[in-house]
Amino acid sequence: MFESLLVANRGEIARRIIRTTRKLGIRAIAVHSEADAGLPFVTEADEAVCVGAANPALSYRNVEAILAAARDTGAQAIHPGYGFLSENADFARTVEAGGLIWVGPGADAITAMGDKINARNLMAAAGVPVAPGTTEPAADLAAAVSAAAEIGYPVMVKAAAGGGGMGMGVATDEAGLRTEYDKVRSFAERMFGDGSVLIERYFPRVRHVEVQILGLADGRVVALGERECSVQRRNQKLVEESPSPAVSPELRERILAAAVRAGEAVSYRNAGTVECLLDPATGEFFFLEMNTRLQVEHPVTEYVYGVDLVEEQLRVAAGLAPTFDPDALAPRGHAIELRINAEDPKRFLPGPGAISTWNEPAGEGVRVDSGYVAGNTVTPFYDSLMAKLIVSGATRDEAVARARAAVAQFEIAGPKNNLPFFAELLENPEFLSGDYDTGIVSRMR
Repeated sequence: MFESLLVANRGEIARRIIRTTRKLGIRAIAVHSEADAGLPFVTEADEAVCVGAANPALSYRNVEAILAAARDTGAQAIHPGYGFLSENADFARTVEAGGLIWVGPGADAITAMGDKINARNLMAAAGVPVAPGTTEPAADLAAAVSAAAEIGYPVMVKAAAGGGGMGMGVATDEAGLRTEYDKVRSFAERMFGDGSVLIERYFPRVRHVEVQILGLADGRVVALGERECSVQRRNQKLVEESPSPAVSPELRERILAAAVRAGEAVSYRNAGTVECLLDPATGEFFFLEMNTRLQVEHPVTEYVYGVDLVEEQLRVAAGLAPTFDPDALAPRGHAIELRINAEDPKRFLPGPGAISTWNEPAGEGVRVDSGYVAGNTVTPFYDSLMAKLIVSGATRDEAVARARAAVAQFEIAGPKNNLPFFAELLENPEFLSGDYDTGIVSRMR
């Protein structure tokens, strides 16, 4: 195992990675922006380096500054967390070309899965189910209209280079398609520097289920169960749970096997997630995308499978065997994660501000991965995620009961937050039944 690690991220995920480095005796080096100088991850690291101004382009996406920090501090490896540079293949190549260890999948796998159209085609060739859709970008509006007519409305218009729920729109007819195509293409060019657009079948009632995979140092790819991610606003996740209430043992076997094939198709190493859409009416599932990084919601898998995924990432990167037996993976119990965001609990609009009160819940089956403490300020420069509340129990009912109690105990004053929304969700009959889909939040609002 290497002796020092630079964490090229911020907030709760940087703090989470540092927790594992401390356990393993690895020296942790944090990089931070000027705006984040007072956050816990900076003070908890063994060493910290300011890499630029608040604007992420000048700090957390500043490749030259981050690599300079690695050289100046003697870091042997870099962990990118999620977001920022985590799925930037050029950055991964640059890290390795500089003689450092990259804690993530190889650059070729990142490139292969980063373009949604290329990823769809690769998965189809590997025998992974994909939804009806285009096999190449819709070059213009006429091509999009033609493709939609063949696929059948409603359709999803998606940025080929997008991610994180951004760059998507739904069209129920040709008039809607004309509007959404221009909107998505313009957004994709502005946000991703790539205006390529694909057209896919849209399923009005669907569940979002993903599989955690881990490509081991010996070349094997294993699946550590599935996560249900259907509680979403604006196509972005708010709640995740494992195992999924919608997945039977037979379906679990099929979807996990498909995820392993997906990883094998690109010789995947390290942690990644294969995201799928599940049609609850038919039990069919379709490949959506692969996230070539650690996911925000990895803690629910950690509880259910009894592993430290960050430690496993570090072991793969160092060429070491996993701490678990890959042939004896078995889930136990149930876990739920709630994303505590600085946002209005009704309209989900960002609400940054200074934190005057921050009291985290505690108790059996309760874990909080937070990026802030009282006295910190949630700034408008970054994602609104303040903390992740993770609860676990022997059954789903027990996990829900612990989540309800933990939400009631969590005290945050200052910035707006979505704790009231979670209190409402945890009493919602549809959620409690387990029979819900990606439209649940809109039906609550």
